[in-house]
Amino acid sequence: MSEHFDVVIIGAGAAGLMCAAQAGKRNRRVLVVDHAKKPGRKILISGGGRCNFSNYDVSPSNFICSNPHFVKSALSQYTNWDFISMVSQHGIEFEERDHGQLFCIDSAKQIVQMLLDECDPAWVQFQYQVAVSDIQKTDQGFTLLTNGQKVSCDSLVVATGGLSMPKLGATPLGYQVAEQFGLDIVPTTAGLVPFTLHKQDKLDFSELSGIAIPAEITAEDGTVFKEALLFTHRGLSGPAVLQISSYWRAGQKVTVNLVPEADILQLLMQNREHHPNQSLKNTLSKVLPKRLIDVMIERKLLVDKPLKQLDHKEYDAIVTALEQWQIVPNGTEGYRTAEVTLGGVNTDHLSSKTMECKTIAGLYFVGEVMDVTGWLGGFNFCWCWSSGYVAGQRV
Repeated sequence: MSEHFDVVIIGAGAAGLMCAAQAGKRNRRVLVVDHAKKPGRKILISGGGRCNFSNYDVSPSNFICSNPHFVKSALSQYTNWDFISMVSQHGIEFEERDHGQLFCIDSAKQIVQMLLDECDPAWVQFQYQVAVSDIQKTDQGFTLLTNGQKVSCDSLVVATGGLSMPKLGATPLGYQVAEQFGLDIVPTTAGLVPFTLHKQDKLDFSELSGIAIPAEITAEDGTVFKEALLFTHRGLSGPAVLQISSYWRAGQKVTVNLVPEADILQLLMQNREHHPNQSLKNTLSKVLPKRLIDVMIERKLLVDKPLKQLDHKEYDAIVTALEQWQIVPNGTEGYRTAEVTLGGVNTDHLSSKTMECKTIAGLYFVGEVMDVTGWLGGFNFCWCWSSGYVAGQRV
């Protein structure tokens, strides 16, 4: 005899927990299953353990989706301010960092505990270290095996996340469920991820590992992000690189302004007038790390001569080298270090208002498993809260 629930949610992450809390408040009998030992593993490690749970400034333009209009309904039904209000009501202290990013002052554990506290134990049950298999559609809903035990439900919510951070147990289960029911998957790749460099570039720049500079990075499609760039022993990282990685495709170049806060030509002209014998290297060291200038000289991108010996063509070349430095990444560090997964369940199959599958009644997808990816800065959690909320109102 199988045990019956109104709702079974596969995945006890951000979206799954939000959905469970909302469904429980509607007196729906909910079972949440997860293959991990505890809930919210990705929440716990996010933001260096402080969880960048939201952002003060959220709009549909902060999300990547094959259908850019898809996110609008859910984001308007449950806003960033709604979640911020919940955090405040639970007495969790938080702080704003750059670009409106919101972090817990104490610990990400508070966000997980808040979500669990929102789940009424009279209506919501949790089972961990559960393997889900043999999902079948029935006239009444669905049946599935959880650790070999048969469970039935009216509504099935897939909140399994993407493929990023496999050490936390990421699996393709959600995509397999979608394909089983005839839904197609937008090809997946790692997003918000550091770049690796080709052999010579890696060799040249590895000595700069640990150096961070302000930068403005442009992808081939014209997308621009202005944040910090970090040199690593593998390649390039930092917020600007993570952001642009979601818009980069293999073989494409990225263009980097290494001096977004300075007018290089003006700096050179002023120093030439007042210090004509000063070397280019010493002039540029006012706005860039000396080690970076050394590498660019070694790569013959810059010529170190006294300013008075440089001609107009050389000045133009210096400006181009620094403001439009172009590099073709070898690739990315992949899902191992990626914060999110690009692509996923094609949103054309889903209702933007409820997250329910248009062709399979009672089947819902929420969070990262679908083809919606947020920018760095709390936006992926925003999508989990919003999509989980709207599904929780309908299941």
